[in-house]
Amino acid sequence: MREIVFDTETTGLDPRSGDRMVEIGCIEMVNRVATGQVFHAYFNPERDMPVEAERVHGLSAVFLSDKPLFRDRAADLLDFLADAPLVAHNAQFDFGFLNAELRVCGHGQIGDDRMIDTLAIARRRHPGAKHTLDALCSRYGVDRSHRVLHGALLDAELLAQVYVELTGGRQIGLELAAEDGEQVVRTGTFRPKTGLYRAPRDYAPSAEELARHGQFLESLSEPLWRS
Repeated sequence: MREIVFDTETTGLDPRSGDRMVEIGCIEMVNRVATGQVFHAYFNPERDMPVEAERVHGLSAVFLSDKPLFRDRAADLLDFLADAPLVAHNAQFDFGFLNAELRVCGHGQIGDDRMIDTLAIARRRHPGAKHTLDALCSRYGVDRSHRVLHGALLDAELLAQVYVELTGGRQIGLELAAEDGEQVVRTGTFRPKTGLYRAPRDYAPSAEELARHGQFLESLSEPLWRS
């Protein structure tokens, strides 16, 4: 299944008060595996950058002044998203800004039915714990040492790893049985691949091993199973 993990950076907290999206980073995953396909863009918000927001992501009004407007990249973004489910941390926030930008430039809205909120998943799995992206990276051993400031693409990459752990980790999957030497397909959370099936080894004890075991049992003094 194709999914898109994404994150946004903005000028503030509420698009209804005039805040704008200034960056989006999207990671494509197929069967919970990152494919290497990404969409990343900065946007000129056509407004100032509050000091508080710049402290979070480091994106100044000067840096963004020569970047494209959201409407100039909207079609490319929608082509990348296609009809995939969209994974975000505190997804209502990111969906709110994404849909606000789409509304301004006349595109249709993305429905909540496509939303997967890792914050909600984390709260169910770890009630009472911290649920920030940093806290989840620490919990699951995801390296975030290079995260000095927030960045949409970097945060999406970290979230993609956290999302895999939140939804079962790297050990989900079943392997179809086959005769010795046949090619099999492994299915589960990873992209299917073929591999050589090996028949199980015979681990039954030999007659000599059974005899030695019997001698050992006889040597025990007052074993519990005889009381």
